[in-house]
Amino acid sequence: MHVLSVSSLKGGVGKTTVSLGIASAAFSRGLRTLVVDLDPQSDVSTGLAVDPEGYANVADVLESPKEKVVRSAIAPSGWNEFHEGGKIDLLVGSPSAINFDGPHPSARDIWKLEEALAIVEADYDLVLIDSAPSLNALTRTAWAASDRVLIVTEPSLFAVAATDRALRAIEEIRRGVSPRLQPLGILINRVQPQSMEHQFRIRELREMFGPLVLNPQLPERPALQQAQGAAKPVHLWPGEPAQEMAANFDLVLDRVLRSAGQAAIQAKQA
Repeated sequence: MHVLSVSSLKGGVGKTTVSLGIASAAFSRGLRTLVVDLDPQSDVSTGLAVDPEGYANVADVLESPKEKVVRSAIAPSGWNEFHEGGKIDLLVGSPSAINFDGPHPSARDIWKLEEALAIVEADYDLVLIDSAPSLNALTRTAWAASDRVLIVTEPSLFAVAATDRALRAIEEIRRGVSPRLQPLGILINRVQPQSMEHQFRIRELREMFGPLVLNPQLPERPALQQAQGAAKPVHLWPGEPAQEMAANFDLVLDRVLRSAGQAAIQAKQA
């Protein structure tokens, strides 16, 4: 089971949209996928067509990561009705997760999500964590449970600065908490190709971070928001713009899966 955090230290860059796009790509390939909604806004739960009524949630899991609690917080996605071979489940989000987002988490708290995911390790090929847009306890908890972190940014001045902070923080967690943690790369979202400002910021990102900047860059496409607003996978949304975005997320998933293979080799060597 490979665990990927989808993260940004700046809100509003489309982190949850990217999480849902990668989930759609994994779903279309029949990967057994668990999405963890660790953002207190809980938007990914809505995008996966999950009614949280009757389920425990991520706040309950962080309070007590026991098997009974963990399994009671996992709900099947409404997407599953669209694809007989696919499986997408959700560890249900909750605004109450904010209560676990203090600035100084204990070592015990940081490892609670890792402990919870270990319980379901045999059930999934891929775990996607939609993390909180801050560097408090929730993000640190997500990263401690992850093999890789995908940093989502947009081509703007403040997002570039947030990307630099995120990479420094990942290195801090790698050195101090979880040696297996590595950045998967930087995914530039909401690109307007005709914008001179966007092109300038993309060059700036490449100059600063080199090969960590991933291809493809994701263009701004209303079809993506339409699919997610309807709580459907973008791979099943009609129209050429939606299929363009689906192909982009396929490429991102390819990078994730290559990284998963590399991580497995490193684990065997260790």
